Amino acid sequence: MHPSDDQPATPRHILTPSTLNRLVRGLLEDALPLVWIEGELSNVARPASGHMYFTLKDSGAQVRCAMFRPKTVALRFKPVDGMQVLLRARVGLYEPRGEFQLVAEHMEPAGEGALQREFERLKAQLDAEGLFDPARKRPLPRFARRIGVITSATGAAVRDVLSVMSRRWPLADVDILPVPVQGREAPPAIVAMLKKASASARYDVLLLTRGGGSLEDLWAFNDEAVARAIHASAVPVVSAVGHEVDFSIADFVADLRAPTPSAAAELLVPDAQALGRHLHQLQQRLATLQQRRLQGHGQRVDHLLARLQAQRPQARLARDRERLVHLHRRLLGSLREQQQQRQSRLDRVHARLLARHPQQRLQLLRRQLAEQAQRLRQSIERRLERDRLTLQQSARALHAVSPLATLERGYAILFDADGKVLRSTHGVAADAKLRARLADGELPLRVEPDSD
Repeated sequence: MHPSDDQPATPRHILTPSTLNRLVRGLLEDALPLVWIEGELSNVARPASGHMYFTLKDSGAQVRCAMFRPKTVALRFKPVDGMQVLLRARVGLYEPRGEFQLVAEHMEPAGEGALQREFERLKAQLDAEGLFDPARKRPLPRFARRIGVITSATGAAVRDVLSVMSRRWPLADVDILPVPVQGREAPPAIVAMLKKASASARYDVLLLTRGGGSLEDLWAFNDEAVARAIHASAVPVVSAVGHEVDFSIADFVADLRAPTPSAAAELLVPDAQALGRHLHQLQQRLATLQQRRLQGHGQRVDHLLARLQAQRPQARLARDRERLVHLHRRLLGSLREQQQQRQSRLDRVHARLLARHPQQRLQLLRRQLAEQAQRLRQSIERRLERDRLTLQQSARALHAVSPLATLERGYAILFDADGKVLRSTHGVAADAKLRARLADGELPLRVEPDSD
């Protein structure tokens, strides 16, 4: 049926393809802001312009994507067909063709497999540059006096390291150099601390450590900048990251890799008890050698005396006997002096070990705490006494200017019937009722008429 002539025709709003595509693009961009999307790369193309065009697909669908040159330059990997990636992109429409597309702002490999590939890539690169070369690794000092521990100040690793070191070798000075060990802020903080500790020339060795975790948790120790900072350190670096089965780039670059933080502490400091036993064994060996040498010299003296007696050169024998006795005494004195010197050195080392024992430190801290508490009590008492004297002075000053003190000297204050203070006799009528305020109370008064 056709509309009758008397019915008005419906107005038509006619669009062009360009206008329609522009409207659709605006609707898409307004309805869907930046989105995260994961899928497989396909048809990856990179023309001379530097832009990148590709398709992102899964088992059920696909969508065309574009990534423009300023964003592609920042990519840390080469996207190829078949790679699983994660995109942050804007949803839009390519107006000239009316094609639905995503404009990628960021791209990264998806999942831990991507981290493992990046780990292997960086490992191969640094190995090719010689950063893992065993020939460049430096030996650790046998008796490190100062040790810098670069780790989290609140983690379990630092507690394990301090516990082992204080038990094995309390003579070492251990500084905790706190850094974050996880997250984006961790690599630059670790690099800065390595450079600062190396430049300070304070430490004999540095320990870079943290507890266990996933590959993602330990990723700060797979950072290229961290690896190069370890390589550039002026002092030896020990790496103890995670558990025995965990390996990081830092482990390969460091001068020594320890399987755990506790194992690293055992490698860095000697066992004081074992060293004491070794010194005792050396002392016993020295005493045995001295005894054997004395016995040998004694036998030689006896042999020479026998030979001299057999030849009967009386005068020469007497001279040589005196000389031998003198030499024997010198030898005994020298041996005793050497033994005393070694015993004295051993006693000094033993005394130093005892002086650095944690129990001595605790007693010193207790005495300091008692002294500080006594000083605090004395300071509080002096302050209270000053405040009491100040209060008494203020009370006396207030009392001196108080109206009540004036009343005590025999004066009175007069009030009219309305309670107002009278300052003059003017305006006070005869028979008016007044009140007089004295020091110890009030008296009611009435004004007598003038008898004149």
